[in-house]
Amino acid sequence: MIRIALLGAGLIGREHAELIQAHPGAELAAICDPSPEGKALAERLSVPHFSDYAEALDKTRPDGAIIALPNRLHEAAALACIDRGIASLVEKPVADTVAAGARIAEASEDRGVPVLVGHHRRHSPDIRAAKKSIAAGELGDLVAVNGMTLFDKPEPYFQAEWRRQPGGGPLLINLIHDIDALRHLVGEIESVRAFTSSAVRGFAVEDTASIAIRFRNGVLGSFVISDAAVSPWAWEYCSGQALYHPSQPGPCLFIAGRKAALSVSDMYLWRHAEQDHHWQHPLLREHRPGDGSRTYVNQLDHFLAVIRREAAPLISARDGLATLAATLAVEMAAREDRTVTLDEMLATAGQRAVA
Repeated sequence: MIRIALLGAGLIGREHAELIQAHPGAELAAICDPSPEGKALAERLSVPHFSDYAEALDKTRPDGAIIALPNRLHEAAALACIDRGIASLVEKPVADTVAAGARIAEASEDRGVPVLVGHHRRHSPDIRAAKKSIAAGELGDLVAVNGMTLFDKPEPYFQAEWRRQPGGGPLLINLIHDIDALRHLVGEIESVRAFTSSAVRGFAVEDTASIAIRFRNGVLGSFVISDAAVSPWAWEYCSGQALYHPSQPGPCLFIAGRKAALSVSDMYLWRHAEQDHHWQHPLLREHRPGDGSRTYVNQLDHFLAVIRREAAPLISARDGLATLAATLAVEMAAREDRTVTLDEMLATAGQRAVA
């Protein structure tokens, strides 16, 4: 039985606790959260409660730890786990700054202690199926990608002041997941250009953004995101895999190559019947469904394998750093009204892009 300490008992932390409790190969070793809600959760689940994560790690000596703390605390908590040789799953983003993420990546690599970043979509059956189709060459050389995340967050969501300030909008909260999926499926990002708007709510933070992306392999992409628009076009709906949203099956990401195109999450492949056919010929539609598994269960299964040192993290700290840098590049590109490269973002911490 793999014993896991949970650091942070907020919304996603509570979900992690339930997943661990339900898993036959995992055991919740401790909950560390200074809030009354964290203590109540520990009491309800009959596990030790701590307010200090160092104390929790030292007294319970878990096999692994899930870090679901506020972003600014990710670095210190991850380094505490690394110092103790404890594999960790760090919820996204890997850290609150590129420099902090770089320090986590370097410590993980130097000490040989794995860090898995919680970009859960890579464990989703639709993203797995898309990756498989692309890797098998079914689309041929990729040419372009287009995607969207459009949903309407309720007004009470913004009662928390930090959600009305820079950093509390859809770029760092939501787009980061899309950026990670794009990197995983299409390739490393070279540069971005972006525009943001707060016209709907008038807050200091954006509610809508459009992004143009250049990938290192020559693919071009575009993406639009808003948390103020009614639509079914977001992975949270289309995949049917999200924890807090209804299932609205359909597409939200479109990937086109020289041989075929693929829509995700409905997973339809569009191709010509013959190799010499072109835009004046009809297309065939074929389904490429996922395996029916559940994203968060898959992520926990993978984390258990990482803890046992049977698998390398699917999203390492170095990988998560590249996703963070690309997402922060979008914010900078919009704020400074210019093209921003990933190399520029990583250079601020003396880092290189993921190869």
